[in-house]
Amino acid sequence: MPAPVVYRTELKGLERLHEGKVRDIYAVDEQTLLIVTTDRLSAFDVVLPDPIPDKGRVLNGISNFWFARTRRLVPNHLTGREPVEVVKDERDRSLVAGRAVVVRRLKALPIEAVVRGYLIGSGWRDYQASGRLCGIALPAGLELAGRLPQPLFTPATKARAGAHDENISFEAAAALIGPELAARVRDAALELYAFASEHARSRGIIVADTKFEFGVDAEGSLTLIDEVLTPDSSRFWPADSYREGVSPPSFDKQFVRDYLESLDWNKQAPGPRLPPEIIARTSDKYREALALLTG
Repeated sequence: MPAPVVYRTELKGLERLHEGKVRDIYAVDEQTLLIVTTDRLSAFDVVLPDPIPDKGRVLNGISNFWFARTRRLVPNHLTGREPVEVVKDERDRSLVAGRAVVVRRLKALPIEAVVRGYLIGSGWRDYQASGRLCGIALPAGLELAGRLPQPLFTPATKARAGAHDENISFEAAAALIGPELAARVRDAALELYAFASEHARSRGIIVADTKFEFGVDAEGSLTLIDEVLTPDSSRFWPADSYREGVSPPSFDKQFVRDYLESLDWNKQAPGPRLPPEIIARTSDKYREALALLTG
């Protein structure tokens, strides 16, 4: 029996605290939360009206894969408890199966920790206009999708629903969270990217860029939260067809972005409906990423 498609949840017996672009967050108790990854898809910071079948389960599976392998580098928010322990209704249990985690309550930092290894997207447009990437000077003559001399930490602000994330300098991030904590976030993000890039490359995937989110506990310990190195938070390219100068095909939602760019749409809510073939191919790309990364 195929897994149910989940656009929005209304779990019985749990207080829903927040509905994000993709995740629904519920209170379990004073120390823990339940995070449900739905099949919603956001593009250009707009939640689209059509779900992508199996997307939430894929994202949850990939995140859990990385959480398990990176906890020696930085602690993460997983408690190890199973969602069935806190979701009591049988129908709700079937909805959240494979797409939910029980996590520690932490104070989320108000920045996204973006790491870029290749010149693409807004970074490419920035470089064309200024020779810089998020204010960081780069050598002349770099090409579209070219590998950067070294991975760069380029933080961004977190946008509210319907708004757009904004790239900020390291100094601006330090002003928001403090210079010592900003440096810890930068170093952890770069270490995570280096580790993940090596593994992904061995599986035939280039991680062009990615974003991490971090929180701190009452003692100030830096902790990896939300999702990690998924097709929603990263650009994944097939290594065997990669070459500089062209925008590579991808295993992520760039496929949907490319379709949306072909429409007469102002990138404001409400988002346009997706044709069935775009939905099906996007779902296939997410599943392919899971299979390649996790084996």
